[in-house]
Amino acid sequence: MFLPANRRRAEQRVPAEGTNTLGHIVEALGVPLPEVGGLLADGAPAEPGDRPAPGALIEVAAVPRPQPVPLDPGQDAPRFLLDVHLGTLARRLRLLGLDTAYHNDMDDPALVVQANAERRVLLTQDRGLLRRRALWFGAYVRGAQPDDQLRDLLDRFAPGLRPWTRCTACNGVLAEAAKDEVQDALADGTRRSYDVYGRCVDCGQVYWRGAHGDHLAEIVQDAMRTVAARRAPEPA
Repeated sequence: MFLPANRRRAEQRVPAEGTNTLGHIVEALGVPLPEVGGLLADGAPAEPGDRPAPGALIEVAAVPRPQPVPLDPGQDAPRFLLDVHLGTLARRLRLLGLDTAYHNDMDDPALVVQANAERRVLLTQDRGLLRRRALWFGAYVRGAQPDDQLRDLLDRFAPGLRPWTRCTACNGVLAEAAKDEVQDALADGTRRSYDVYGRCVDCGQVYWRGAHGDHLAEIVQDAMRTVAARRAPEPA
């Protein structure tokens, strides 16, 4: 999918410059290195910094699914950082309980700095951003619609999910809240119709199962099925 239309075939022939690394050759063809799962040069494992000999046969593998991500002690799912074009996806990841940072005004260098400092997987559809050498871990988000983007991401990483535990507005953790504790933030109709509430411990946003609850529940159920299918063992 990363190759130009005139190069979309299984085998590519490129000039042997002698000084170019494998990483440079692959990215020059259009494939960001974070989307490469492994390299072989004449059947032997190779690294992006290697310089292939003229006539070498290079095999470029896709990333494995599920793709492992280095986790800190006690961490059971990757942390994510999304670029400015993926706001809806960010809210859906938070709905599923995934630690997801998002800013609608952050430039590329700042995104890389935050991703590295907080060990977050940077999610983007900007190939140039994925080519930044300083980035510790990035991933290209496939799909034009949020539903497709979410399924692709869950299929790729199969993260542990904790739905309904994060604020979709700010990424803070949700805590149960008694009705009388949040009633000042509720409209009269909401106060009469609902008794179970949660509140973000960071921004104070109040949540309840409103008119969109069924739609959100469908998103959660579909996400759980996607992760379960990817985690299922391969048939013998």
